[in-house]
This record gives sequence, C-alpha cells and structure tokens, in this order.
Amino acid sequence: MTAKKVLTPLLDTIRSPADLRKLPASELKDLCSEVRNYLIDSVSKTSGHLASGLAVVELTAALHYVFNTPEDQIVWDVGHQSYPHKILTGHKEELKTIRQKDGLHAFIWRGETPYDVLSTGHASTSIGSALGLAVAQKENETRHKVVAVIGDGALSGGAAYEGINNAGSTKDVDLIVILNDNEMSISKNVGSVAQYLASILASPYYVKFVEGGKKVLEKLPSIKQFAEKAHEHVKGMMLPGTFFEELGFNYIGPVDGNDITGLVSILQNVKKIGGLQLVHVVTKKGKGYMPAEVKPTLYHGVPAFDPDYGIQENENLKALSFSDAFGNWLCDMASEDKSLIGITPAMPVGSGMVEFSKKFADRFYDVGIAEQHSFVFASGLAAGGLHPVISIYSTFLQRAYDGLIHDMAIQNLPMLVCVDRGGIVGPDGPTHQGMFDIAFMRCIPNLIIMTPSTLKEQYLMLNTGYKSNKPCVVRYERTSQNPDEFSLSLDDTIEIGKANILEKGQKIAICAFGTLVNTVRPLAKKYGLTLVDMRFIKPLDKACIEKLAKEHETIITIEEGVTEGGIGQEIALYAISVNKNLNIKTLGLKDEFIMEGNRGELLKDQGLDESGIEKVIIEYLG
Repeated sequence: MTAKKVLTPLLDTIRSPADLRKLPASELKDLCSEVRNYLIDSVSKTSGHLASGLAVVELTAALHYVFNTPEDQIVWDVGHQSYPHKILTGHKEELKTIRQKDGLHAFIWRGETPYDVLSTGHASTSIGSALGLAVAQKENETRHKVVAVIGDGALSGGAAYEGINNAGSTKDVDLIVILNDNEMSISKNVGSVAQYLASILASPYYVKFVEGGKKVLEKLPSIKQFAEKAHEHVKGMMLPGTFFEELGFNYIGPVDGNDITGLVSILQNVKKIGGLQLVHVVTKKGKGYMPAEVKPTLYHGVPAFDPDYGIQENENLKALSFSDAFGNWLCDMASEDKSLIGITPAMPVGSGMVEFSKKFADRFYDVGIAEQHSFVFASGLAAGGLHPVISIYSTFLQRAYDGLIHDMAIQNLPMLVCVDRGGIVGPDGPTHQGMFDIAFMRCIPNLIIMTPSTLKEQYLMLNTGYKSNKPCVVRYERTSQNPDEFSLSLDDTIEIGKANILEKGQKIAICAFGTLVNTVRPLAKKYGLTLVDMRFIKPLDKACIEKLAKEHETIITIEEGVTEGGIGQEIALYAISVNKNLNIKTLGLKDEFIMEGNRGELLKDQGLDESGIEKVIIEYLG
C-alpha cells in the first residue's frame, strides 16, 4: 500500500521567513495546517519530537510573520518544539534527517541557520540568554527585538526565575518573553473575555494611557499610589499575571496560542510597546493530531509509526532497558522499606518511574526541571531519617553538581543516585550525551560509584548502594538487554570496591566498565585474554590492578566516558607505579562533542564497537 503524499502548496513557496512575511494574513491559517500535516508525516517516518512541535505551529508562524527575523532574534527554550521553526527557516526537506548522523540537529544549534543565534538543549535558559542578547542590542545601539519562548515546564527551573529577576532590575532594555502554557494549565480557560482583555493589555494606547496617568499624578504621590494599587488589584482579579508584574514585566494574556489571527494581532501590538513584556499563550500539546492530543506524553518523543494507527503501546518486547529495570527494583525496595522516597527532576517516564509513581504516589516527588533542588531536597529527607533515591540523566546531573558535592558527599548522607543515560545517548546529540559524569564524579570524596554490566549486576548494585547507608551512585547506559532469569532478593549485595574477573588469560588484561564488558567478552575468549568487570569506579579495586600489572604485558582500560580525566587514567597511573615496563592503553570517548546518530554508529566512530576494540587488541598482541 503506497503512503499518501502530503500536499503542501503554500508551504512549498516558503524558503525563509522573508517568504512567509509576503503572504497575506488571510493565508496563514492554511499555511499552519500544511506545516502541521507535514510535521506529522515527516516525524512519523523518521522518529523525533512531535507533540511539542504540533502545539506551537501557529506561534512559530506568528513570530516569524510579525518579527523581522533574523535581525529580530528568537530564543527557543530546550528546542523540543523547534521543528516548525526548522521547517519555516529553510529546512523543510532536511527535516527527514533530524536526529540522524550528519543530519539536522535534534534541538536548536547555533549557526545551523542565521535564525539560530544560540544552541539550546537544557531547559530554563532562554530568558537569561535572551536578556543578554537584548542588552547587547542596547549597547550596540541596534535595538532589534529579542523574544524568548519558554514552556511552562521549563519555567519550573530556577534558572528561568534568575533570568526574570535579572531582567526586572535591568534598566532600559527591550525583551519579550512568550510563556507557552501547554501542560501545567496556569490558565484554566482562554475564552473570548480573556482574549479581549489580552488585546487591550497589548494595545500601545492602553500602555500610553497608563504611563500618561502616572506622569499626571507624579505631583500627587498619595493619589498615584492609590491608583497603582487599584490598577494592580483589578488586573490581579481578572488575570494570573500579578507575579510577573511584580518582577517588572507587563503581563499580557492569556492568549489562544493556536489562533493565528489573534496571535499576529497581539504580537504586532507588543512589538510596538517596548520594555519588558510577558505574553502568556495557551497552546494544546499534540494539536491537530488526536492521538497526540489525548496522550501528549506518549507522543513527546516518538519512534517511526503509522499516523493512521498511531503508536502501538504494550508490545511484547523481550529486551528490558536499564531504566525500566531500575523502576522494577525501586518498586521492590519500596514495598519492603517505607522510608524510601523516589525523586526525579521532570523525568519520570524516561527514568522508568511511572509504575512507582502510581503504586507509591505519596512517596514519589517529581520536582520539575530543578536538578540542584532535587539534591537539596533529598539531603533534607536523608537528614530527617528517610532514604531518598534520585533518578537523574547524566547530562542533567551536570546541573546538579554542587548538590552532588555540597548537599550529599560533604555531609556523607545516605542518598542513592541512579545516573541514567551514562555514555552515548544517541539521537539527542551533544547536549544530551552522558560523556562527563565518570570524570566529574570520581574526584569527589565519600562517593561510592558503580557501573553495572548486566541487569543482574544492576539489581545487586542498587541493593548494595541502598543498604550501604552512604552517598552512593549507580551509573548505567541507555541500552537494553534480554533479561536473563536470575533469582535475587533485596538482601543480595556485592562487596564494595571488589572487581569481578570474568576471563583469565595471558599477555593482555582488559579492565572494562559498564556494558562494554559484554562487547569485549567474545574478544577475550577469542584471543585468550584476561577480562575484568571493574564494577566500581570508586573505590577502585587496586589490589586487582596490582595483580594484573604484575602478571600481564599490557592493560587496556575501556569506559563509556571521556578518557581525559576518566577512570582509565587513574588505573594507568597506578598500574605503571607497580610495573614501569607495562604497556597501557586507555579507551573511551574522544576529547570532542559527539553529535547526533544512533548509539551503534557513534560507538563505532569512537572505536568502542567490537571491531574497533579488536584492532587495538591485535596491535598490542602483534
């Protein structure tokens, strides 16, 4: 059966926002419909982020229609929602390559087009960076407009409020913040009355009236103060923007973010006002594709699927991800220990915590996009006699580094941190690869750090870390395994700091961490080499390394993290101190940012697939 071709006659004429601005406003609705249909068709074939982009089709078109981009600058928070932006800025055809090797970047990437002035991959940064751009416009006396687009989810991050607070204290700067409300439902209703009020608040005449009134009353301070209070009170009764007004922004909204005509009108007025403006738009995640509207979380990041049938859930998959295996362990341990508290910074689905959140809702905390807070919060729980377990992606752990040191390790608190997506993540690109955690964690005193090679090892390590009652980290990759039948209880643990020798051989000893143990095991058998599953990054099994150094000609270390500052370098230093004639080779991720691609492709590029490792083995055997 041949797939139906999506017709986009209007969209085919748009190669840049300049072409978009040539269209009469009456054709924008049809254009948005074509963008939405093309987006569904393209992403369903390639995989990628869908629901967020569907929500902001009209908003994206309106911004590029009203503002003179790229001279006027738009900063998108995170970039999940950036696919319509990519389509309208000349990348319609290339969208089929997104998140693929040498294809379009997964998020916004600085310089991908002239419309992408800053790279964004982590949340809550748009307001702060847009403020910097706005100040640069003022200092350079160019005075082009700057717009930050931030979702209500990203607004849960502290960095967003730091940006808002900084903006409120910055004099004579023009900055427009678009608050895209599509999940937390800040406003329950966006009806005709609210829309009408928003249009009034966005009117330059209204602003001039208010500012003129203030000037008239300058010589009557008591009356002026009364008028300002009355003005705030009336707005506060009708609209939810008092908080932003207190921080120095003129609040406008709520606005229907899927009404292209209304959006264009309001943004045209906002463009004329100047100063600090916050426009609150309400959009529908998954807009225009019913399955995504009903289940926006399921359609946030999607595999390839048939749009006529949608994503088929609950397929009988044999492989089990380390994330889901962690979720299973968490439920097991929570059933036994009522002091366990599960915490995640906005990643319950990806971290495998959905089932836990249902079964133990009173002990589950999604703290939002507030990574450092997750550690600060957990430290209080631990000091209060509870046992917190934090699940966090490696890339987001970077943002919680101070919490890892100050709120966990220094205080030697019994907190278990499960670092998900260590190593190569794949299609999400350089902002999401878990490259650095081994290097930046291993230097911290008091930490126990473990890396499982199998699901069974993961279960044992989670038990070990939890029962150690010390600051402990279990770090695992974004991969799956066929779950071998193993019978373990929650009391089964491993000896802290003890490596596991899997194969005994001659000449070369391989010290491997994480699932790369499984990659190299067939090679160890083939060439008669010693293979050690190191298990622990910290404390390192130095007795094992000493023995290996004395009995072998070469030691090869393998880790799915950066070699610069990685655990391989520590092993090398110690092994050479034992045997100065020893050959040492440290394998890991190169000193470069790793772009998009699937996990297998990227591991091959890094020389960490089986053939790449075999070449190194042959070199040292030869």
